[in-house]
Amino acid sequence: MTERAQAGGGPTVQRMLVGAKLRRLRTDMGLSREEAAEAIRASEWKIHRLENGQVGFKERDLVDLLALYEVTDPDEIDELLTMAREANTPGWWQHYGDVLPQWFRTYVDLESAANLIRTYEGQFIPGLLQTDDYMRAVIHDHLESSEEMGRRVRLRMARQTLLTREHPPRLWAVVDEAALRRPVGGREVMRGQVERLLDATKLPNVTLQILPFAAGAHSAMVGAFSILRFADRELPDVVYLEHLTNAIYLDKRDEVERYLDVMELLCVQSEPPAKTVELLDRILNQL
Repeated sequence: MTERAQAGGGPTVQRMLVGAKLRRLRTDMGLSREEAAEAIRASEWKIHRLENGQVGFKERDLVDLLALYEVTDPDEIDELLTMAREANTPGWWQHYGDVLPQWFRTYVDLESAANLIRTYEGQFIPGLLQTDDYMRAVIHDHLESSEEMGRRVRLRMARQTLLTREHPPRLWAVVDEAALRRPVGGREVMRGQVERLLDATKLPNVTLQILPFAAGAHSAMVGAFSILRFADRELPDVVYLEHLTNAIYLDKRDEVERYLDVMELLCVQSEPPAKTVELLDRILNQL
């Protein structure tokens, strides 16, 4: 198995990797999706979904497709079958399934496999940098019980461990000044949150920029978004947009490039990273 496959990242990432491999094998053979579908007694739409990592794999279908694509190397076949089995296994978050929406599980998988996470937040502190008290203040009005709140907080804290693991991703976050000025949970909660951000700036893999009020109108005022990039070249960049009850994942090149352009503009409009500590200290002293 390749180093990337061993690194994992959850079932979503494994499905995407297997799907990308199948798509490349098919196109290398000059076959259409319809021709591939005939080999597994399925529709062209199923091949589309398999190649885009949207569904799990049946071993029989995978074996038949590899035969069609003239893959005969036992090691290559074994690697793909192993990855497909892993893709059908629930992710580490399965113990939090009762408080983790189906549409967000994909993001947790992608986040854990990314080697670069770029995010813009206009209303909240980014989830990977939130304190326990800040999290509780944010989600308090939406939950029915303290037990459910506790499980949601523990899930988010578990996600945050990726920033300090052995090979952490790089996090580059742009946070609007509004998120730092809004007294979520009150003065003491916000003091603790700003102190947490100051600690985060000391991590070599974290870059934090503040978008000041003085920047005026900007192209991301419509809402927060994240862009995830992966070490494996088989995987495209993914843009994540979250709504109240659902989320959108974009991976078409033109859409991703538009968001990358917006992110670059935000970084230019924001104060440079070298000034972040000074700005956070100023806000902390005003709390």
